[in-house]
Amino acid sequence: MACTLTACPFVPPPPPAEEEPVQNILSSCEGNSTFNIGAGIYDITGPAAEVGMMGYAVVDQKTEGIHMRLRSRAYVIESPCNGKRVVFVSADLGQIFQAVKQGVVRKLNDLYGDFYSDANVLLSATHTHSGPGGYSHYALYNFTILGFDSQGYNAIVNGIVESIVRAHDNIQPGTLKLNSGDLLDASFNRSPWAYEQNPQSERDRYAHNTDKNMTLLKMGSTDGQEIGMVAWFAVHSTNIGNTNKLISGDNKGLAAYYFEKEKGATYLIEDQFIASFAQSNEGDVSPNLWGHPDGTHDYDRNEIIARRQFEKARDLYTGANRVITGGVDYRHRYVDFSSITIDPRWTNGAGQQETCPAAIGLSFAAGSTEDGAGLDFISEGMVYDGVSWPAFTLVPALQECHKEKIIALPTGTMSPFPWTPEVLPVQIVLVGNLALVAVPFECTTMCGRRLREMVADTLSSRNVSDVVIAGLSNAYAGYVSTREEYAVQHYEGASTHFGPWTHAAFMQEFHRVADALNNRASIGGGPTPRDLTDHQSSLITGVVFDDKPLFKNFGDVASDANSSYSKGQSVRVVFWGAHPKNNLKTQSTYLEVQRWNGSSWQTVARDWDPETIYHWKRDGIANSKVTIRWNIPTNVQSGTYRIRHYGHWKSGWTGDISAYSGTSRSFSVQ
Repeated sequence: MACTLTACPFVPPPPPAEEEPVQNILSSCEGNSTFNIGAGIYDITGPAAEVGMMGYAVVDQKTEGIHMRLRSRAYVIESPCNGKRVVFVSADLGQIFQAVKQGVVRKLNDLYGDFYSDANVLLSATHTHSGPGGYSHYALYNFTILGFDSQGYNAIVNGIVESIVRAHDNIQPGTLKLNSGDLLDASFNRSPWAYEQNPQSERDRYAHNTDKNMTLLKMGSTDGQEIGMVAWFAVHSTNIGNTNKLISGDNKGLAAYYFEKEKGATYLIEDQFIASFAQSNEGDVSPNLWGHPDGTHDYDRNEIIARRQFEKARDLYTGANRVITGGVDYRHRYVDFSSITIDPRWTNGAGQQETCPAAIGLSFAAGSTEDGAGLDFISEGMVYDGVSWPAFTLVPALQECHKEKIIALPTGTMSPFPWTPEVLPVQIVLVGNLALVAVPFECTTMCGRRLREMVADTLSSRNVSDVVIAGLSNAYAGYVSTREEYAVQHYEGASTHFGPWTHAAFMQEFHRVADALNNRASIGGGPTPRDLTDHQSSLITGVVFDDKPLFKNFGDVASDANSSYSKGQSVRVVFWGAHPKNNLKTQSTYLEVQRWNGSSWQTVARDWDPETIYHWKRDGIANSKVTIRWNIPTNVQSGTYRIRHYGHWKSGWTGDISAYSGTSRSFSVQ
């Protein structure tokens, strides 16, 4: 049984120090191919009603139900040869905000002491744009959500911790294998003009203007049990657009579901195969091959991109035969990106340079046209040049620092706290031959290529064969575009917070960490990021009470199913329900599709299955109508079915919250 969040029967000793004698490491880990591996998964789905969604910055895009539940997928990997271990988490979230990393590490410290820390825990987001927001401690990211949502934040932090606890408890001896290959038909560059500003000689080295490579890590136990896999591929999780109001993991969440279901996962037990489709340098990479999400075909197109990632990963998994050897190691430090002095080595002939306090550019408000368009009267590519924009600014010193960027919002100089973080984590994790570079930004394609190449060159003594960018990891502070891309101020350049030399500073600081790792040297932890836990505010409303029509009960059917359906049709049942904020149904479900097997009702689908939809709608002041839709799969077994709904209602008299349920009529499927 897994540990709870308040107690754990086993408190292991602290991990080895960062710096160890070189000879000891070489002799103990050289040629090692046995690791201790654990995997765990847990529900992190937040409020399914009346919370602003994170990603598109659309104020009236608030949750109204569930397409699929969001999950945290955790992997613990330890090398017995040196006693070091790391945690990698891929979470179905828009971002891993600094508040999330702080909350997770704090709870892990309560459970395990210093065994897990900022240094050996890597949290990465898939970047779905269809999840509830309000879980950052910084104002910019909560602005369109109307503040901080403690219910959603706690669901995320507790769920990530529980997934790590499960991985910790499931750890067993095993092997790791790598494979990689190109996936050509799941992405395109949404800012080709900006990409083309990079030197021709550099672009000529690559066949495509996005990274098509998928890198897959396969995990199995020494006794032959399949444990899980992680597939890193750079593409935005934006197939589902800004008119959607259902919680969903978008293409990466659905791809993970496909892989896990093929391996027999039910999401009902702890010990199951766990598949992650993790994010990489997707900054300028869109999945929307058919154009901007139109609100009509989003889910169909999402399924196509998800299935293409899944099928490629399945092929790579089957063919994975490169055994990882070596040991686990890591380095981590915090850096204040608002005031970095950059050595000329990194500025391509421009001499010593400085980063700037964070600011958002005007072209940010244009949105990414291919994924989520913004204001109609603002376009990408607006630069501060006195031609396309008047040479006028209210922040002259800051504007001078940010050069081509037309400053729309100086987030880094807001009072009493900046609206975006400036002290950010720089982390590199080694798992034998594999290097994971944890980036608290969205890297563009060329930004990621330069970073990978530099890290590979720097880690010359560590026998690294593969370098992977783990995007949107440990914190979040917008994008990093190259200096050349920044100059033309497309969406990605306008979202590069710390000015034109952000990328150069980024390269310098990751080199510093990579160099320490290569030389097996310790590195200072850097400044401590502020903790804004006690400085949060919110206009997000809670549930005052739930009501229902006279002579009705919670769970009564308002509109029932038909008596019969054919495979491929859609069943729709409406219940008199209550607000989902009363109970998030974590690790549970708001619905079940059940089939009569001759002696009992057997559940065949729940709210995490993509063929179901749970939709909530307020009716009047405090009534709720809950619509359950089941899109009948064409391969479903014929028979008699019914739909059940589960919820909780809140009394206006006592404030008590009570469970209820409802059941549709039985219907046949042929």
